Amino acid sequence: MKKISKILYISQEIYPYVEETPASMLGRKLPQLAQEAGCDTRTFMPKYGEVNERRNQLHEVIRLSGMNLIIDDTDHPLIIKVASIQSVRMQVYFIDNEDYFRRRPALVDDNGNDYEDNDERTIFYARGVLETVKKLRWTPDIIHCQGWLSALAPLYIRKGYNDDPFFKDAKIVYSIFDDHFKVPFRKTFADSLWIDGIEKSDVEFIKDKPVDFEMLTKLAINHSDAIIQASPQINPNLEAYVNQKKLPFMHYVEKEQPGQEYMDFYQSFF
Repeated sequence: MKKISKILYISQEIYPYVEETPASMLGRKLPQLAQEAGCDTRTFMPKYGEVNERRNQLHEVIRLSGMNLIIDDTDHPLIIKVASIQSVRMQVYFIDNEDYFRRRPALVDDNGNDYEDNDERTIFYARGVLETVKKLRWTPDIIHCQGWLSALAPLYIRKGYNDDPFFKDAKIVYSIFDDHFKVPFRKTFADSLWIDGIEKSDVEFIKDKPVDFEMLTKLAINHSDAIIQASPQINPNLEAYVNQKKLPFMHYVEKEQPGQEYMDFYQSFF
């Protein structure tokens, strides 16, 4: 059996760049766990407005920045920044864009309301990560997506980048948390996310519909190789959907620190 050597983490949030939550702590601890197991890792999160660039010593990576991603016929500049968590020598890459991330708190606004353009933010984040990995010329064995903001990455990898040598052999893991967004994505979402390689059948069940958290997660499940329950309780409809798909499923592990069970789970289906 081939041993896993490279893992890409596409995280919704990572501590200490945002406040401590179950998702941000897993975003922080899992790459460290993989590094300690001897794996080469690349770790990404959005560069939210609350991320203090000076305190965390972020700097732009010029050779990776400068691309425009087109969403609904509009160009959106992709800026890549990087910082290090010195205590564990872990680099974190940040996907930055002035309209989608830089001027805003993480997942909701200052009044606790969902952003109307969360649909476009998920598109920009997933595509931004994948285009950056291509520029890094780095080929992961496992791609672990954590949180709903990363939910489009499995679809893009399997359909838009399915023939790309950097991604075609990678196995995709998706972590489901009990977080969610309250305001469904706009009915134009299925058209907005389209890129070459995505067929009508891939997104038919969300076409011309407001897409809620459950539908978005099912879209991620459809294109993943394995699923992790990352919270003590998750939507029972989603757990039933994973079972229906007969995907490898790691139930919630109640431990203060993630441990070898994650590495064993990766290896079990790789």
